[in-house]
Amino acid sequence: MIARVAGGGRTGEQRIPVEDRLFSLVLALLATETGLLKSEILSTVRGYAERYDESGQNANLERQFERDKDDIRELGIPLETVESPDRPGDNQALRYRIPKGQYDLPDEVRFTPDELALLGLAAEVWREASLSADSQRALTKLRSLGIEPREPVIGYAPRLRVRDAAFEPLRQALDRRQVVRFRYFKPGEAAPRERTVNPLAVVLHEGRWHLHAFDRDAQGPRTFLLSRIVGAVEPVPGLTFDAPPPGIQDRILAELDELRLQNAADLAVTAGSDAEVRLGKRAVLRDEDAGVIRLHYTDAAVFADEIAAYGPEVRVIGPAPLREAVRVRLEAVVAAHRNGGVA
Repeated sequence: MIARVAGGGRTGEQRIPVEDRLFSLVLALLATETGLLKSEILSTVRGYAERYDESGQNANLERQFERDKDDIRELGIPLETVESPDRPGDNQALRYRIPKGQYDLPDEVRFTPDELALLGLAAEVWREASLSADSQRALTKLRSLGIEPREPVIGYAPRLRVRDAAFEPLRQALDRRQVVRFRYFKPGEAAPRERTVNPLAVVLHEGRWHLHAFDRDAQGPRTFLLSRIVGAVEPVPGLTFDAPPPGIQDRILAELDELRLQNAADLAVTAGSDAEVRLGKRAVLRDEDAGVIRLHYTDAAVFADEIAAYGPEVRVIGPAPLREAVRVRLEAVVAAHRNGGVA
């Protein structure tokens, strides 16, 4: 329900937080089937109505509304503009709405109070750094269900931080269907090369973020590790692309899983070592007498980095390319210590 605030335009009103203003705007646009005129929004919705001037001096407020429209769309909310059939081309007659059917959860999806509380906690946990926009989407969706996800579930909420700086600009580019360019350091190459791509999906696999994209230079699909992107991700002005096919995230994750199952390594680990504890949790086969475990892996270079970090606690039995990659890394560590004067 939209409540008019009496005495619009008064000075000294308490400033409404931007989150409250956007939430009130979402509720207002969800509550109407025909849409609301801009003047109706500015004069009735909390966050605008307190500063609305009945005499029509609302230029600053209108600019605020234009920015808020962009913010709402950035949150993944389908805000529509409906033109009046009687006044085509008249911007003052435009109506704004959020189609309820496109925003509501499917009818078959229901949450218990405990599940809603946990969803709210999860959104709070992920609210820092580059996942803050995703957290905001989740919180806005929960509040649209009539749930205020701030009930204390545990004594404190941890803060999880995404360290890949490329995550947020890629997410924004994906939402906007914007072509981007970045420098990518591929294992085995002496220096990073510039790539120009259509970002199609960003997925988390085995604890690492991957970008699946159409490489415009190679003219084919490629999957990139975000941790290997060097420097800034920059949009290419004027270049956009069509929306990717539905279910592309599931398809890419299935392909990464298939790749992981194709790669297997046999490792000899020292009994009682940190390597045995950590790597042993992921073992698919184990020979207790020989102290050998078998693991699957997706990226040989990433896995070689991990194994080399355990030093003498792990010895690679096979495959040979992985054993060689670990040897090269260990030799580089030895050389670095010698050059630095470390005994």
